[in-house]
Amino acid sequence: MGLTKQYLRYVSSAVFGVIGSQKANIAYVTLRGGEKARHVAVAACEHVFIWDVRKGEKVLILKGIKHEVTYLCPAPDGNHIAVGYEDGAVRIFNLLSGESNVSFNGHKTAVTAMGYDALGARLVTGSRDTDVIVWDVINECGLFRLKGHKDSITQALFLENHNLLVTSSKDSFVKWWDLDTQHCFKTLVGHRSEVWGMVLLDQESRLLTGSADSELRAWDINYLSQVDLNGEPKEKKVKSLLDDDDEAEDEAMDESPEDRILSCKSAGSILREARDRVVSMTMDSKARILACHGNEAVLELFKVLSAKDVEKAMGRKQKKATKKAAKLREDTDQEVPEPVVQKTLGDEITRLTKIRASSKIRWVDSVWCTGGELKVALLLQNNTVETYSLKLSDHQATPRATPTPVANKTSRLTLAGHRTDARTLAFSSDNMAVLSASGDTVKVWNRSTLQVVRTMECDYALCSLFVPGDRQIILGTKSGKLQLFDLASGGLMENVAAHEGALWSLALSPDQRGIVTGGADKTVRFWDFELVKGEESEQKRLTVKHTRTLQLGEDVLCVKISPNQRLLAVALLDSTVKVFYMDTLKFFLSLYGHKLPVLCLDISHDSTLIITGSADRNVKIWGLDFGDCHRSLFAHDDSVMFLQFVPKTHLFFTAGKDKKIKQWDADKFVLIQTLEGHHREVWTLAVSPSGDYLVSSSHDKSLRLWDRTREPIILDEEREIVSGLAFSSLGVPGETEGEVAPAAKKTVETVKAAERIMEALELYRSESRKLEEHKYACENAGKQLPLPNPNPILVAFGNVSKLLYSLTVCLICNSELEVSLLVLPFPYVPELLTLFNSYLQGNLEVELVCRCLFFLLRIHFGQITSNQMMLSVIDQLKDNTISKIREIRDVLGFNSAALQFLQRELESKEDVMFFADASGRLDEKRKKRRRRERVILTIV
Repeated sequence: MGLTKQYLRYVSSAVFGVIGSQKANIAYVTLRGGEKARHVAVAACEHVFIWDVRKGEKVLILKGIKHEVTYLCPAPDGNHIAVGYEDGAVRIFNLLSGESNVSFNGHKTAVTAMGYDALGARLVTGSRDTDVIVWDVINECGLFRLKGHKDSITQALFLENHNLLVTSSKDSFVKWWDLDTQHCFKTLVGHRSEVWGMVLLDQESRLLTGSADSELRAWDINYLSQVDLNGEPKEKKVKSLLDDDDEAEDEAMDESPEDRILSCKSAGSILREARDRVVSMTMDSKARILACHGNEAVLELFKVLSAKDVEKAMGRKQKKATKKAAKLREDTDQEVPEPVVQKTLGDEITRLTKIRASSKIRWVDSVWCTGGELKVALLLQNNTVETYSLKLSDHQATPRATPTPVANKTSRLTLAGHRTDARTLAFSSDNMAVLSASGDTVKVWNRSTLQVVRTMECDYALCSLFVPGDRQIILGTKSGKLQLFDLASGGLMENVAAHEGALWSLALSPDQRGIVTGGADKTVRFWDFELVKGEESEQKRLTVKHTRTLQLGEDVLCVKISPNQRLLAVALLDSTVKVFYMDTLKFFLSLYGHKLPVLCLDISHDSTLIITGSADRNVKIWGLDFGDCHRSLFAHDDSVMFLQFVPKTHLFFTAGKDKKIKQWDADKFVLIQTLEGHHREVWTLAVSPSGDYLVSSSHDKSLRLWDRTREPIILDEEREIVSGLAFSSLGVPGETEGEVAPAAKKTVETVKAAERIMEALELYRSESRKLEEHKYACENAGKQLPLPNPNPILVAFGNVSKLLYSLTVCLICNSELEVSLLVLPFPYVPELLTLFNSYLQGNLEVELVCRCLFFLLRIHFGQITSNQMMLSVIDQLKDNTISKIREIRDVLGFNSAALQFLQRELESKEDVMFFADASGRLDEKRKKRRRRERVILTIV
């Protein structure tokens, strides 16, 4: 029996070429107490990149797992950032370590809105599944789920002073939620279309919303006991002892429920210059500057004036109107009434300026810096990040200051990615350099460091290759030209008009002396490399010389020369592949069978097999001896865009529009592995000459590097993993109806956690039964018998006791704990309560045990109280929980008092405030560092 073929696994090692994904917003962050507005966080497929905008460098990567990032929300403390994903999960990352220790799983689909409260203790998330969930960040658990919207949530904001929540949605409604009673008490219906964004102004007394038109609508908010039923300020009525109680009850009955908390009335609107919908709108942290934009490249900035500035402006208006009336009275000798100037929304929110970006804006964020400077970061639709600075002095806050502030562009991140999708890739012969070309630039990357080595401007590139020697590259463009670039100088050496239409394919001849090109002008052209003397210098330079032309009846989509240099394969627009003899160009074979045009083909290293990939989603494997089809494989769920053999093997990779890359065996006709990672269509890929590396390009603007590992693949196990993932993606049924529901959702992980708890309880039961039997046997024998062998699972955990093992299993992720206990069947609950008693007596995880105990008592209250056998256990639990919690409280109080005593001692010794002194020293260090940086910049 012969040896089986061994396949090695390819794994994703890096994502590069993407500066910022369009699906998630951009946010300013502060790293390690550094300078404000220096770092921005952007999504990069499933990861989050932190960029230093001053240096243009990537300083931190927050690694995701699988799903694409859809929303970013920095925490108020500046040390954490909440990241929402496409599958509805939320993870909170520590910006100091880059690790994620807190994760929430409650939504079914993508997270579309997030917001922290002022303290950072609560997090609200909104999703495309129309649900709003409030999470407790400190306890790492969900508080409740709010249902009521009928479409995706676009914004969610806390009203800190009144413990309220306001949410907007694409269903055109703005809803107000009371977090104390967890219900919607008011719905704002003044919009005719989707509400795309909103902000709170004037210390939560005004709401500004952006919709699908050019208006920004303002709403005045008046809170409880401040308004009457008509929305006017209400006088407080002092109740005397003689007042009738029935009158008060009648007044309370007359009030509508929504007006008992707040009243929200329209205060007018502001017109934007743009006529399309609001894409995003944001306020700086001090609520001074409003930034909003549409689908165009213009960002509009508005200034929110303070009450003092508004009074000054209104005084000037009144004075001007009075002068005008007095002059009119003198000119006409008529009685002119004294004018009264009414305050409008335009007097409170004034247009500041507009910023024109280099491309269409996708997201915006702003931050207010010291010295009256506003920093604005823009994420553009062409994979670019731009930052602007705006100097705002105090006198410009009023309309009297006519000079419009000018926004200065401070940085632009473009080097680390293409503006459009990379449509062609190539490896150098030494596996060290990767070439990628897009619609306007060609870049050469160092594979090991993933840094850009060269960036050169080019036409729209469709195909490319390294010239033998790796000193020059050749591109085939959409305009039909061959462009030769020199890598040492980074300049264009020659621009050759090769075809009259698009140049779709480019292939290097096996003897490395020339190339073959195929284009939309129905021709295949042959070119030889030549060295000619330059016009300016005597040094010779590379060029190409046209030698032969093969005329065909259809557009040429792909060409390839067999490694033995005997045959030429040409894919045509009529869905066939023609094979010609290389020397005479005589027709040899016609490979037909595809229903749609063949987009890509490749020939094996031994010139025995040819593989073709088509828009009909099939890959066909043919023999080059007789042109017979060995096998037709249904490869992808959409068009097969590219395929290539692994050098010196019969294994090949295919890339499709279904976002997947697959590896196949052309001898056994089996799927080896599927590489998932791209979030949009995969356009092309390239396999390194050694076969150890694979690089791919996608419509999500990213380039991915895959490494071949030493881990072998067993095909049966791979199929089981794929089927298991397909099953887990179906989800777990079970949904609670109503306006309020539990925050976390039932998933496969929570079901598995409940199963682990049941297995641990059964193991505990079996071990207890074993010990009882051993004790009974010792009594009968009248001597001490050897202990029975412990369970192998306990031995694997380091010979731990059954009590510690069951506790280890109960240490589930905090966000999934309650749902796991909810899934647990009730017959296991009494035994679990008995275990809780043992944990408390041994001082083991008292806080966790109390949390689980209270939750189980709440959901199984009726069954537990009706069970007479549980009374003794409950009594013991009551005594133990009270005593243990008192002990913990006493320890915390003692430690807190001791720390306060130490602080007072240190302050009395130093004769200064302890924390004030530390903050002052930190400020001095920052000032010194800034002075040092300015000196360095001046020298440079």
